[in-house]
Amino acid sequence: MKKSIIISIIILLSMESVFAQQKESIVSIPFIERVLNGLASDEMRGRHAFTADAEKAADYIAHEFQDIGLKPFTDNSYKQNFIMNKVSRIHESILLNKKALSKEDFLIIGNKKDLSWNQTSAIKISRIGKSDDFAKKFRSFVNSNEDIIVEIDPVFASYITRFNKIYGKDNVIPNRVEEGPSKVFIVCESLPKNYQIHYQSSITPFTLSNVIGYIPGKTKPHEYVIFSGHYDHIGILEAVDQDSIANGADDDASGITAVISLAKYYKNQNNNARTLIFAAFTAEEVGMYGSKYFSNNINADCVIAMINIEMIGKDSKFGPNTLYITGYDRSDLGALMQKNLKGSTFTFHADPYKVQNLFYRSDNAVLAALGVPAHTFSTSQIDKDNYYHTVKDEISTLNIENIKSSIEAIAIGAKGIVDGSQTPSRVEKLQD
Repeated sequence: MKKSIIISIIILLSMESVFAQQKESIVSIPFIERVLNGLASDEMRGRHAFTADAEKAADYIAHEFQDIGLKPFTDNSYKQNFIMNKVSRIHESILLNKKALSKEDFLIIGNKKDLSWNQTSAIKISRIGKSDDFAKKFRSFVNSNEDIIVEIDPVFASYITRFNKIYGKDNVIPNRVEEGPSKVFIVCESLPKNYQIHYQSSITPFTLSNVIGYIPGKTKPHEYVIFSGHYDHIGILEAVDQDSIANGADDDASGITAVISLAKYYKNQNNNARTLIFAAFTAEEVGMYGSKYFSNNINADCVIAMINIEMIGKDSKFGPNTLYITGYDRSDLGALMQKNLKGSTFTFHADPYKVQNLFYRSDNAVLAALGVPAHTFSTSQIDKDNYYHTVKDEISTLNIENIKSSIEAIAIGAKGIVDGSQTPSRVEKLQD
């Protein structure tokens, strides 16, 4: 009996030792730090999708893909360009009983060139009250197909101030769309009988770029495995302690660092049966337009899996050496990947923030809706992260070891998906 126990211990230690050696060759701390520092540097100025800063980031990623030896995905270029309409707000104002409202107390989302509403306009009025789930109701209003005015209980005033930094800037719409519904959110106890709402916008064509490279499959080239993240962030904000650059180190320079690291690892392995596509999407922060364009221009039936990586710079709520997977139960991708991590201490978990509906709120969404086992892998504690979408999201706040272990777990976990020995179940398609 004692001999049997000793042999079992030796086997277990041997497995862990092999796993440690395998991890050691996947990615190094210096490589992670170099790429992170490049993407989240002040020189990138927050990588806002509608600026030359985003193009600078796109060029940086394209250069990394070229150095690794990936093949360009589109027309001998790593950039997948597409044209959108850039909507820039020229003027906006709200008067309540003829008194101008502070811009911090309202948020207007819309792409009309000129809008003027008042109490005679017969616009639907709704409310988010203090006992409501703000995030849920806000999303429902934003996604509705009607003009609406929404009273916001003052208890949620900070949300409107924060969202103004995101939605109150330039916006983007497909170039085939000229105008859509407008949504006006006003912090007030109740809307007075006398009000005037006005805004003006300019609409100009603008070119955006995804950055995509691939490694052809050796035996199953027409079956695709996608590793992705978004490289854009929210740009320049109001200065805090003389810092106005929202560097987006965790969101999502950490995810793009993982994509680049995985591309380097798999290119060195050179044994992938399926074609591996590495995609850095633009315009996630303003409506996921980069991933929408990509997903609508690839045959979803050929995509075996999509591993989208979003914010892996800190420990998840499950502790070190863990990742959670959005929509975990909608396919068996996570379960298959966990099997390949046998002998390690790393674990994948179901998304603990189901009320946030994260499965359809990141760049995996379009392909997931088309039936692809497309999931987002993250460690973000979104209910507690005070640095999210602020100028404080900097490399100094990240745990580099956490990024390293996450990359390693994904690389080893996806082994069977990459070599063709495992095929995850499909996600149930959304109805048209």
